[in-house]
Amino acid sequence: MPEWTAEQKLAIDGREGTLLVSAAAGSGKTTVLVERVIQRLTDLANPCPADRLVIVTFTKAAAAQMKERIDTALSKQIALTGDPWLMKQQLLLQSAKICTIDSFCGDLVRENFHMLGISADYQIADSGELARFEDSAVKKVLADKYNSGDAVFKELSNTVSSGRS
Repeated sequence: MPEWTAEQKLAIDGREGTLLVSAAAGSGKTTVLVERVIQRLTDLANPCPADRLVIVTFTKAAAAQMKERIDTALSKQIALTGDPWLMKQQLLLQSAKICTIDSFCGDLVRENFHMLGISADYQIADSGELARFEDSAVKKVLADKYNSGDAVFKELSNTVSSGRS
């Protein structure tokens, strides 16, 4: 078992509310979170079922790595103890929300679209669509400003471009 810093120990042992672990790459965030999850799953007084976990990361690779490390740690514990609770948790781990921020937010929208006042068949725009929307919006705003006769805008436009006046 690694030697934990005071901050890491607080992150592992803390049980009051939500936890945010933020640190530089390679500082042990994943190792700390895996240890925290294993301790939560094996807490005799107040165990947390694996399918009740919510762990949000920045990348799909980080989410997959987190799930894999938790699964490996559970396998080691099961090999040592043969604990049926842990065997169940290993199965439930597949249902745990260990995902990216984008995926987590997308799930929230899909599950609550009716409360958000949006259509159930909404779509998330890809970068190409977003670029076209931005381009269209900029063109419309500029055309409206050019057509408005706004003297200050025309002066600014003449100063920064060699185009329309």
